[in-house]
Amino acid sequence: MPPSSPFDVDAFYPDAADEDKLKEECGIFGVIGVKDAASFVALGLHALQHRGQEAGGIVTHHPEHGFNQTRRFGYVRDNFTSASVMETLPGPLAIGHVRYSTAGSKGPTAIRDVQPFFGEFSMGGAAIAHNGNITNANALRRELIERGSIFQSSSDSECIIHLMARSLQRNIPERMEDALRRVEGAFSVVAMTRTKLIGVRDPLGVRPLVLGQVGDGWALSSETCALDIIGADFVREIKPGEMVVITEKGVESHFPFRPAPPRFCIFEHVYFSRPDSIIGGRSVYETREAIGMELAKESPVDADLVCPVPDSGTPAAIGYARQSGIPYGMGIIRNQYVGRTFIEPTEQIRNMGVRLKLNVNRALISGKRVILVDDSVVRGTTSRKIKEMILDAGAAEVHFRIASPPTAWPCFYGVDTPQREKLLAATMSEDEMCAHLAVDSLKFISLDGLYRAVGEAKGRDNSCPQYCDACFSGEYPVEPADMIAQGFELKAAE
Repeated sequence: MPPSSPFDVDAFYPDAADEDKLKEECGIFGVIGVKDAASFVALGLHALQHRGQEAGGIVTHHPEHGFNQTRRFGYVRDNFTSASVMETLPGPLAIGHVRYSTAGSKGPTAIRDVQPFFGEFSMGGAAIAHNGNITNANALRRELIERGSIFQSSSDSECIIHLMARSLQRNIPERMEDALRRVEGAFSVVAMTRTKLIGVRDPLGVRPLVLGQVGDGWALSSETCALDIIGADFVREIKPGEMVVITEKGVESHFPFRPAPPRFCIFEHVYFSRPDSIIGGRSVYETREAIGMELAKESPVDADLVCPVPDSGTPAAIGYARQSGIPYGMGIIRNQYVGRTFIEPTEQIRNMGVRLKLNVNRALISGKRVILVDDSVVRGTTSRKIKEMILDAGAAEVHFRIASPPTAWPCFYGVDTPQREKLLAATMSEDEMCAHLAVDSLKFISLDGLYRAVGEAKGRDNSCPQYCDACFSGEYPVEPADMIAQGFELKAAE
């Protein structure tokens, strides 16, 4: 069935505008010790909407009414702002999740795949929301089904609930520990029982999770920007391999997993996290400016204007302009209000493509040698269309500067990445990509340059990298067992 609106760009153009980006993983949020916890969670999920826009869910617990849950398709603002919906989610304890499918069904999202997942155990109910990806989920799923488990979803995260159900440990936090010791890959988890809010990060700390305090209560969140929206004070990041169990008595912390050198996802600095979040004590916005400055040092070019590809390229473009001394300008304007209308689509409107979301500021671009700064190149389809728009507006030259190294390998830790053969950098050199995009020059920041920009003055430690950079380097800190079983070939040892 065709899309109902010519302005439903994502439906018409699988690669239009933002669709040529790596997809954010998921966002998780939880609170305990506040009145109407669901309202706090809804606000937190709204601030994390950039991490997942397909669907969202909230589970709450009330001492008298027990557990309640609501899972819906679409944006938080369209589902969790109605008084009639929020009235069904009472209680001082709640967790929530916003989803973009990184495991499970890749077609239209099924409501059964929307988190949080809930289960009843002998010692009471528990709900769990997971950001990341379990790299041995297929093997675990087969084992669990053979032992009698009945799965309700296609999500890898449901494995955790079934592993908890089969654990022989005495209480739910211990059962969760037991379950997560079987899990490989990347996970940041928020979970809840009738009286506890639980947060866990995998031993490598690939995906983010932070702790905040709101009044006499506590909050767990994927990012600090979601703490800001509810007026919570940022306390600290949950450490890699740490489990926190929060009750009315306070926060208990322990480390149930074997210690390992941390490998936080470096792409959180480049693109995934909101620029107003704090990661590792550093402002994401300032880090992205530093990336642009490093890029200008590595790849200078004579030009008249530095222009970001909005919105994700903006801080890096500001940094590039500052370092190079070339004026910064908004040469491309993003239409923030692309939405549904009742206009019947026509072939002419369908051919507008990226122009429905992005428009060139012709008066600023005409006659100029333009440096376009973007955060990444994935398939390259949108980059070509933007370049054509810039040339159509009269630009004299177009130079691309990319604020990340070439994305040549898929991510298996919670980011929806195309198959390797569809990644432009997997099949082309930098010069070949430049010719393919038909631009005057194309340069990516080096991997060492990216590390310097995020605070590693000596660059990347090749013997023990400080971050997970598998999408750039092909070096996977956790072996993607399921994908290898399906025929994926790891990078050959050098």
